[in-house]
Amino acid sequence: MTQLLKSISKIPLAFGGAAISGEGGGYGFGDITEEDSIKLLNMAFDLGMRIFDTAPIYGFGLSEVRMGKAFRQMRDNVFLVSKSGVTWGDNKRVDMSNEPAVTTRMLEQSLRDLQTDYIDLYMIHWPDSRVDIRRPLEVLAKAKAQGKIKHIGLCNTNVEELEKALEIDRIEVVQSEFNLFQHEATEKLFPYLKKNNISFMSWGTLDKGIITGRVDEKRKFEESDCRSWAPWWKNADNKSKFEAMKKIWPLLDKHNYSGLELALGYNLNFPDLSVALCGAKNPEQLLSLFKALDHLPGKDFLSEVQELAKTEQK
Repeated sequence: MTQLLKSISKIPLAFGGAAISGEGGGYGFGDITEEDSIKLLNMAFDLGMRIFDTAPIYGFGLSEVRMGKAFRQMRDNVFLVSKSGVTWGDNKRVDMSNEPAVTTRMLEQSLRDLQTDYIDLYMIHWPDSRVDIRRPLEVLAKAKAQGKIKHIGLCNTNVEELEKALEIDRIEVVQSEFNLFQHEATEKLFPYLKKNNISFMSWGTLDKGIITGRVDEKRKFEESDCRSWAPWWKNADNKSKFEAMKKIWPLLDKHNYSGLELALGYNLNFPDLSVALCGAKNPEQLLSLFKALDHLPGKDFLSEVQELAKTEQK
């Protein structure tokens, strides 16, 4: 049986909606106008992308609103992904909750913002230690029966959560961070997903620009880029990654590969990975993703690079 995401898209890329919402606040990566956002989404579609991933926290709803405007006239031709669980109050302070009432409210708001009667894939964004995963899953199972969502997935999850969720309904997609420096999913998660025929979608594919070389120790970010203020970024120790990349760059240059080709090549080298989620803020970045697909490094080269990365991370 073909995994869901592989049956949806002919190319192994999905569009990351956080990239089109930075000035709205929340989780985003810098300013981009609504007009440019919509043009970029349509360009991605014209190039062959069919899976478009978003969440309410991206721009505090702005990403969903823009996606809704871009695709309202061709809704059935795109596969929209959204999520519940990462919410916020009137003061824009971010909270995480998988309470059923919150799940219901966020789903209904996403349907309105996306201007659609249904969402193709709806996911629980993060585990909530205060709430049994089966409780929000009951909400999603009901919404699925009503036709408001077509498929259910979990983000940033683990085998224990998956087993509980599967007691309620079919889980068809898992989305987690996965890249050259973050590949724990290969040990426990991938075997479980394969056994249960669950698609895997990677986020953090480019590791926020570290692997492509757009981000190093000196990079400064604009205020609307969450990397300028988010504790998960500012408090992260990325030194070992930067040091590893300094050793990897000469190897990339020697073999005529770019950091982007490395990032995509590494992820797509794993057959258990169905789709790599990547953001783009302009046509040049978007086109570079497709160009990279035509020049991905092979397994021997990737193994050599992985050893360099491991050396610095020990």
